[in-house]
Amino acid sequence: MTNIYPREELDMTPTLAAPIRPSRSRQGLGATITALAASAVLLLSGCAGADPSPSAGSDQSLVAHHGLDGLDAREIIKRLDTMPVIDRSTELMASIEPDQLVLTDDQNNQTTLPMPEDDFYVSIAPYLEQTHECYFHSLTTCLGELANTDVDVTVVNTTSGETILEDSLTTYDNGFIGLWLPRGIDATLTVSTEDRTAKQGISTRLDDPTCLTTLQLT
Repeated sequence: MTNIYPREELDMTPTLAAPIRPSRSRQGLGATITALAASAVLLLSGCAGADPSPSAGSDQSLVAHHGLDGLDAREIIKRLDTMPVIDRSTELMASIEPDQLVLTDDQNNQTTLPMPEDDFYVSIAPYLEQTHECYFHSLTTCLGELANTDVDVTVVNTTSGETILEDSLTTYDNGFIGLWLPRGIDATLTVSTEDRTAKQGISTRLDDPTCLTTLQLT
């Protein structure tokens, strides 16, 4: 049976007023609204993979602190992307860019690991009804609609016609499936369940997304 995990979305678009002499209660309300708005921005950018803060420095200790010491980018991605959602750290952001894995903690300590030279990682969240915008996949915060769901996946090189991947997979607990594909190609991705299919063109170059959330199963 296909499991559907709808996510509730909170629309926070406050209108801020700026009176000349705000009362203490209004000042408190403004601070609360500002904090909520900032939280919303962090939530959205968490899955979109916003650029790291320029003030963030390199800190290898955070890798050890989160039990990832000695692992390369491929191994960290596998561990974090397949981890049950309930076990994921709220203190770690792991964003996949085409050429590097960016790890940032809640104190803005940061380190990066190089991605494999010949392989490109793309994480895919097929959906039925609900999805979200995403560009760089976040291993710790991105959530798709369909968790632990069996799907058939095919990737065909559009230039050569070669079938690169044809497999039956199960989405992770976060609703995504992760694929390692050759770099520098254009391909057609097809994802299907028993009675629904989604198809999309994809590319694996340095300016391409690592997070695909636009494959609606119909």
